[in-house]
Amino acid sequence: MRTIRLSSIPVLAAFAAVMTFAVWQPAYALQSTAGQDIKQAGQDTKDAAKKTGHAVEKGTKTAAHDTKKGTVKAYDKSKEGTEKAADKTKEGTKTAAHDTKKGTVKAYDKTKEGTKKVVHGTAKGTEKAADKVEDKTEPKPTPQ
Repeated sequence: MRTIRLSSIPVLAAFAAVMTFAVWQPAYALQSTAGQDIKQAGQDTKDAAKKTGHAVEKGTKTAAHDTKKGTVKAYDKSKEGTEKAADKTKEGTKTAAHDTKKGTVKAYDKTKEGTKKVVHGTAKGTEKAADKVEDKTEPKPTPQ
């Protein structure tokens, strides 16, 4: 049997302590790592949610800006079209009024000319009728 020297006991105790720590350390490290992994997963999820929220916010702002820009562009085009239509209507109305005036003057002249002819014809007809009546106004000889 061997005898153990007392001087080797502290070395053995130190060795036993180191070995005990080495044996338990992986289990402790695994528990610690699992907790840290869960914590890290939670942090990653939180970060991803933040990034998604920021991306949605940015997309919403961009969409709102583009919608506003499109609305202003549509408004400008509508306004431009309305002004163009108003100008064309104004121009057409002036042309129609001018043509109506021209037609009215022409109709007036034709009516005036026709009226003069009718009056002249009526005067001639009245004169002719008066001549016929004049001939008939003399007393007819009475038959005896």
